[in-house]
Amino acid sequence: MDQLLIEGVTGKDSPVGVTETKFYTFDGITLESGEKLSPITVAYETYGNLNENKDNAILICHALTGDAHVAGVSKEDGKLGWWDFMIGPGRAFDTDKYFVICSNVIGGCKGSTGPSSINPETGVPYGMSFPVVTIKDMVNVQKRLIDYLGIKRLFCVAGGSMGGMQVLQWTYSYPECVYTAIPIATTIRHTPQQIAFNEVGRRAIMSDPEWLGGDYYGKSFPASGLVVARMIGHITYMSDQSMKEKFGRKRKKSEKYGYDFEAEFEVEKYLKYRGETFVQRFDANSYLYITKAIDYFDLGENRELIKFYDSRDLKFLVISFSHDWLYPPYQSKEIVKILKYAWVDVTYCEISSTYGHDAFLIQNEEQENLVRDFLKNAWQQKGKR
Repeated sequence: MDQLLIEGVTGKDSPVGVTETKFYTFDGITLESGEKLSPITVAYETYGNLNENKDNAILICHALTGDAHVAGVSKEDGKLGWWDFMIGPGRAFDTDKYFVICSNVIGGCKGSTGPSSINPETGVPYGMSFPVVTIKDMVNVQKRLIDYLGIKRLFCVAGGSMGGMQVLQWTYSYPECVYTAIPIATTIRHTPQQIAFNEVGRRAIMSDPEWLGGDYYGKSFPASGLVVARMIGHITYMSDQSMKEKFGRKRKKSEKYGYDFEAEFEVEKYLKYRGETFVQRFDANSYLYITKAIDYFDLGENRELIKFYDSRDLKFLVISFSHDWLYPPYQSKEIVKILKYAWVDVTYCEISSTYGHDAFLIQNEEQENLVRDFLKNAWQQKGKR
């Protein structure tokens, strides 16, 4: 659920080259809560070229702490895109063939309208006056961006974790606007355990004295609370096996116990490092809003979903990872089961990986080949119609 690969990576070569974030602003929308959010700015990046028929567009949806910079080297800060190994000439999402789009979700802090944005009515950041948003709201805003780009039907919508939820929401909210869908390491609805982890993270932030009820902009920053939230989250992104392989019970300085409460195990110091680097690039209020959107996510009861998807003209590739305990394979299998009962064209693969939930963000030949072949076959079938 995190941008595992981009932290500390700068100036690395990419076949995509240097990329620049663009912005689209529109009047606004009525949110699922009934509140109006206006105006709305969307930060987005594009790669490759839209063909004459405008039918080769692929939308990539990012995870919890992601952003629009999915590939190439950012012109703004020199960082490599968080899924760069998947996108580019000859790669799984081949930019010689496809026009790839990625946008930052509303509620975020990477260019799209969120709690750190200026409220035009007050002239100061929204803070907690920002309305609560949902995955459906995020997708509705993405639809406005796609309309702006002149695209009537996306060839594919793809993403992992929270990105996978957006993929599923796209197929539910706008099934006629999607040809293929690739939800990775995700779920049809958030479970009590998944909600519980997010709630602990939110409470860590809101209990920080520097949070100031969300009105900390220009005054302070709830760094300690966000560090703890990030540490909790990162534990769920890894697996027990990957932690054993990476850290074991190794200690940084001495093989003898210190008999105090200083961080002495490597895993402790690693989590502390992750938390401290995270607060340098992410807004605490955005963490609250986005985790809440994830917790609200529930596409519907299985029986109703089967009726909805019955014989829909959609093609799915569903991918899970064996050691993912945040969004375990059984949740992906539930998606597949619903689609099978609905007679929808669906391919499923569980990839063996000890990395845990973040496996989809780590270069994996099997994932790349699955996506590349799925898109190739879907494009060929599309051309025969």
